[in-house]
Amino acid sequence: MNDRMLSVNDVAEYLGIPKATLHAWSSRGLGPKRYKVGKHLRYRRTDVDVWLETQAQEASQW
Repeated sequence: MNDRMLSVNDVAEYLGIPKATLHAWSSRGLGPKRYKVGKHLRYRRTDVDVWLETQAQEASQW
């Protein structure tokens, strides 16, 4: 079930960040790829992991 859809709460908990941060990223077009499912914002676990790996690679270039 590695590719299940995650809620904002799930992703915030997974990344250890406030939900407000995800909402701010979403409004600015940042953060992991997200999907609008009805009125809900959802994330695929694999997209979150890919985004997280990209962040680690960018941080190592500093």
